[in-house]
Amino acid sequence: MSIGSPLKLSKALNYRHDVLVVGAGAAGLYAALCLPEHLTVGLITKDTLSFSASDWAQGGIAAAIDPNDSPHFHTIDTLKAGVGLCEPMAVEFLTTHASRCIHDLLRLGVMFDHQEDHLALTLEAAHSQRRVLHAADTTGRAVVSTLIKQVVARPNIEVIDQAFVVDLWLTASGDSCQGVLLSWKDHLHWLPAKAVILATGGGGQVFAQTTNPALSTGDGVAIASRAGIMLRDLEFIQFHPTALVRPGASHFLISEAVRGEGAHLIDHQGERFVFRYHPDGELAPRDVVSRAIYTHLRQTAGHPSHAHIWLDLRPIPANTIRQRFPNIAGVCQKFGIDVFTAPIPVAPAAHYWMGGILTDENNRTSMTNLYALGETASTGVHGANRLASNSLLECLVFGAQFAQLTLTDLPANTLDGHWCSPSAPMAPLSLSLRYSDTIEWINQQEQLRELMWQNAGICRHGTALTNAIAQIEQWQHDFNQAPLARCFHSWLVQPPQGQPIVESPIPTSLLRTWGELRNLLEVAELILKSAYFRQESRGGHYRLDFPHPLEDWGRHTLVHGKVWERSGLIGS
Repeated sequence: MSIGSPLKLSKALNYRHDVLVVGAGAAGLYAALCLPEHLTVGLITKDTLSFSASDWAQGGIAAAIDPNDSPHFHTIDTLKAGVGLCEPMAVEFLTTHASRCIHDLLRLGVMFDHQEDHLALTLEAAHSQRRVLHAADTTGRAVVSTLIKQVVARPNIEVIDQAFVVDLWLTASGDSCQGVLLSWKDHLHWLPAKAVILATGGGGQVFAQTTNPALSTGDGVAIASRAGIMLRDLEFIQFHPTALVRPGASHFLISEAVRGEGAHLIDHQGERFVFRYHPDGELAPRDVVSRAIYTHLRQTAGHPSHAHIWLDLRPIPANTIRQRFPNIAGVCQKFGIDVFTAPIPVAPAAHYWMGGILTDENNRTSMTNLYALGETASTGVHGANRLASNSLLECLVFGAQFAQLTLTDLPANTLDGHWCSPSAPMAPLSLSLRYSDTIEWINQQEQLRELMWQNAGICRHGTALTNAIAQIEQWQHDFNQAPLARCFHSWLVQPPQGQPIVESPIPTSLLRTWGELRNLLEVAELILKSAYFRQESRGGHYRLDFPHPLEDWGRHTLVHGKVWERSGLIGS
């Protein structure tokens, strides 16, 4: 359901925003709310306000609020899950500020589940304590819907929906961000702002099997890469162990919380096989469980791409299932599965991108006036493998930092609308050519997603990565030579004749299709080359030809201007 007000949705754009927030999941919404209310904010979303990966989040939000728990214990669990690549100071910042953010959500109206007179807490994999707050099994929806109501009530926030950010708009020197190039209502808009916040979520749609919604095409990382902004740890993808395998189910995620409440993972013989691979069995870290499923399927079912194992909820009391997991039970019922009497067919799917745009504690990137938040960012809290239910928490803790944001004025010539003309006029593009191009791109996107799943999925190998890189580079070349790309290319930097808006020969819907594939090709290259660069196995990155973690690789992978290098040893 879309939540909004006609008074809040933009009909004619304001060209004097102080801050533009790109993305309207939990990260973007909370950032917009935390910004000082005297600032004018433009909140840009590709779809409607309520359609985001955050809205799909089931499990909950981790926070040490129980008297027997502590931020210190939460820190230890997070560092352990991150397999040596977490930044300790960032993790401590996350865990120590967690309870304050939970209280802020309660103040805003989020209705977490209660047990008697206190907040209910559940256990998830790799947590040593029950510390995950939840709202049944639709926590993300509860958080996002509450934040949307607050955003709609704020007069300083303008919602720009059904819009697509094509690229960042940089100053002539290229070292500072001064806004974005936006496609909206079949026009191109050069929107200036004193600060731009990228909160576009992850890039799960680069893989054939993913729990992410269709809009998760890695837009923020892709446009940051094209602008030469520092990126980090892009090889680390978390594959969730339990996505529903059913025709038409779109890899619906079965929350890890069901295993925390006692559900078992079993194979076709009924064996709880994960204990062969880790003493914690179903409650081992996500990368371990996903790899155990992949390996077990390869040994017992041949090619594991489309095989599955079973998630058995029958050990959980029926009343607990009804109270805690009504959405999961309902979705499974829709696909003919009665969770009270039969196990659920599941398999791993790409779920969360640990890497992203390098940011500091205040969400600043390597470019002036540009910030990043949420899954788009690499804050250092997740390392090589994110601890369950730390993702929504990260959005809140780091989003709260925007309350302290200070801005510098844009150059006067930017606000006055004096820009350079483009290097070449935009060529017309026939409707028939637009249509044929679109069909070809849709087909190519499916090929791209399958290529990435087969070669950069749960288990990787140097030879396969090399071949996949060559294919991606060929596809990028062909894509850039296509008529629409040639038509649009000269308009990506500067607006024509000093005007902030021009009618586009490319409808916004088609431009989004083109732009998302452009971004997927970009992030595919970044993931593949980062995976090839890291010659070890660690967390969400597993190399069959380098199957063990190596001490000398206890470093971040840094990417800047398509140059790959290693950071110093973490903790040294």
